[in-house]
Amino acid sequence: MAKKRKRAIGTLSKSKEKAARQKASIVMELYRTTEFFSKNDIANWRNAWQAAIDVRNPNRQKLYDIYRDAMTDAHLSGCIQQRVGFVMSRSFKLVDENGVTHEEAEHYLDQSWFKELCRLALEANWYGHSLIELGDIVTDGDGHQSFSHVSLIPRKHVIPEYGRVVPRVGMTWPSGIEYRKPPFCDWLIEVGQPDALGLLLKAALHTIPKKHALSFWDCFAEIFGMPMRIARTTTRDPKEFKRIEDMIYDGASNLGMVTGMDTEIQFVESGKGDAYNVYDRRIDRANSELSKLTIGQTMTIEDGSSLSQSETHLQVFENLVEADRDMLRDVINNQLIPKMIRLGFPLKGLRFEWDDAIDYTPEQQIAYEKMISDRYEVDPSYFADKYGMPVGKRIQNTPALPPKEEDENEEEDEKRKNNHPFFD
Repeated sequence: MAKKRKRAIGTLSKSKEKAARQKASIVMELYRTTEFFSKNDIANWRNAWQAAIDVRNPNRQKLYDIYRDAMTDAHLSGCIQQRVGFVMSRSFKLVDENGVTHEEAEHYLDQSWFKELCRLALEANWYGHSLIELGDIVTDGDGHQSFSHVSLIPRKHVIPEYGRVVPRVGMTWPSGIEYRKPPFCDWLIEVGQPDALGLLLKAALHTIPKKHALSFWDCFAEIFGMPMRIARTTTRDPKEFKRIEDMIYDGASNLGMVTGMDTEIQFVESGKGDAYNVYDRRIDRANSELSKLTIGQTMTIEDGSSLSQSETHLQVFENLVEADRDMLRDVINNQLIPKMIRLGFPLKGLRFEWDDAIDYTPEQQIAYEKMISDRYEVDPSYFADKYGMPVGKRIQNTPALPPKEEDENEEEDEKRKNNHPFFD
């Protein structure tokens, strides 16, 4: 009877623990609607900025619409991908309080959901804030615990200034869900400052006029890019007049047309100014400003002039990448890993760190290994494990001269001694 009671109590405790870990999805509480596109200018940007910083009722909807249009800019998206790619390409490790690496625990983070979480967390640099929801706990192909996915809470539903998520876009923050309290907080990762609006606020100030310049350039090419075609005729026949009109309007790439002797065709070239210096220079200036804003310089994504300048620009860019790495490391150590431990992942006592030792270039790695192996005895298993090849005992190569050359050198020395006056 006592055994049955203990078994029942154990089953009850497990069920309570399972219920405590039951996911509370905030996405399921939202009502999604279709977004509409609209033309934006600097006045729209200023009004959207004003609405976003309203103290009583902050509203970022219009600002996020402008951000969405800004992200379609090819140059801006290329700069962002370059900066994100440098961070995502770095290796990481999980270490304990003594700095010992636990390679078996790295499997819990070496998953697709973790890479997506890092990408969404880095987006906070551009949007100012990201609220990420962890997926269901599942078992991966190796039998380890894992999250099924991670998803971004739609930004228009999030009001980070008050820690609320509104079910419908346009609702005021008092009617929203408090996501910083249980049960939702155990499944949410919050990145960025509540009142931050991100770098896209400044980037939109350059993408909007750039898009207008491209549009104006297209209009210029449409009006002045092709010579005007003028037809003068004395015919009064409506059919003949219509035929000549069709040849003029529908000629396009057809360079030939047939008319009567009384019809004159004239091509008038445009004498307008140089559109290249008007529009292309404006677009180049917008691109250079976007490069400076997102990656701190221009030479790693645009043409450079010298090696020394490009190395200096690269150092500036690497400083930004280092700042992104620090931000991401803090999010993982202060939010993700503690939440994973509470949800049953065996990561207690471990800490996320970037593994810079693995990120050497091939030339740096060769120089590093040669320097160490020339000064210290290196375990052959290091090279065997790293390069996947069997390694035996180290061969000591001592250069030696061939015997014939040594004999010839001795004979030459004897001749010099015999012929030198000092030895007489």
